[in-house]
Amino acid sequence: MNKTILIIDDDVDYLFQLKLLVEKLGFNVITANSQKEGEQTLEKTKPDLVICDLMMENRDSGFILCYKIKKKYPDVPVILATAVTAETGMMFELNTAEEQSWIKADAYLTKGIRPDQLHREITKLLNL
Repeated sequence: MNKTILIIDDDVDYLFQLKLLVEKLGFNVITANSQKEGEQTLEKTKPDLVICDLMMENRDSGFILCYKIKKKYPDVPVILATAVTAETGMMFELNTAEEQSWIKADAYLTKGIRPDQLHREITKLLNL
C-alpha cells in the first residue's frame, strides 16, 4: 500500500496506541506530539493523510493545523480526532457548508475510535 499517515496528538499514550493500530491496518506512520512538531513535520514531509487531535497546546491547535495543512497541501485529507465534546461539552459537526468553511477537516471522529470505523474513514478518504 505504501501510504503514509501523519498522526498528531499530545497524548503520548493515545498517540502510541493509534500508531500501532494504523500500522496494523497496513500504513506507514509518522507521529508528532504537538501542534509545533506537526507543523515542523509538514515542512519536511507530505503525508497521504493526517489524523489530528483538536486540543493540544491550545484549545484550537487542531483547527489551526487543519487550516495550515489544507493551505499547503489542499489534496491531503485530514481526520480531526478529538474528545472535545466529552471534555468541554462543545459540539460541532461537518454537516453544513458553514461548518465546513471554518473546520478544514475532511472527517471528524470522536476519540474512542473503533478500528473498523477508522479503517473505513481512511479507506474512503484515500479512495482505496
